[in-house]
Amino acid sequence: MTHPLIDQLRFARLEWLRGLENIPEDDAQRHFGPMNCISWTIGHLAWHEQRYWLERAQGQILIPTLNELFAYRAPMSTPSLDEMLSAWRQITQATDPYLDTLTTELLQGELLHKGRSIGQTIGSGLHRINYHYWYHIGEIQAIRQMLGHTNLAEYVGDIEKLAPYRPE
Repeated sequence: MTHPLIDQLRFARLEWLRGLENIPEDDAQRHFGPMNCISWTIGHLAWHEQRYWLERAQGQILIPTLNELFAYRAPMSTPSLDEMLSAWRQITQATDPYLDTLTTELLQGELLHKGRSIGQTIGSGLHRINYHYWYHIGEIQAIRQMLGHTNLAEYVGDIEKLAPYRPE
């Protein structure tokens, strides 16, 4: 059975996608002041998942350009919404088999980068990515409100059905 924290990450991903529903390409590429556009943020979360679950955990880099264009503090850019969603889906699909192997014991192990400790457990990394999604869910909803979008997804969705609490 999948670890409960993985269920929570997958729920955050679903909420993330729900918040992106029906967004036009042009709106996903709009910038407001120093804020990154929505399509950049999608690439940024794909980068974060690739960084932890593919590069650090398994020594793989599936989409190298994510490391160049969407890393923390990467310069502002305006990528295609469809391309970023495709990259995000490709990355998350590739990370899922690894995530399915995680147990409480493994989550307490060190998250490594090129064989060296980065001072973070795998479980802490999982928390960081999960909260990272929620941060950007709120940010994207704020951008969509500034764009005049209405009938936006309300958070938190059907957590009781999709990711209810269960002990380890």
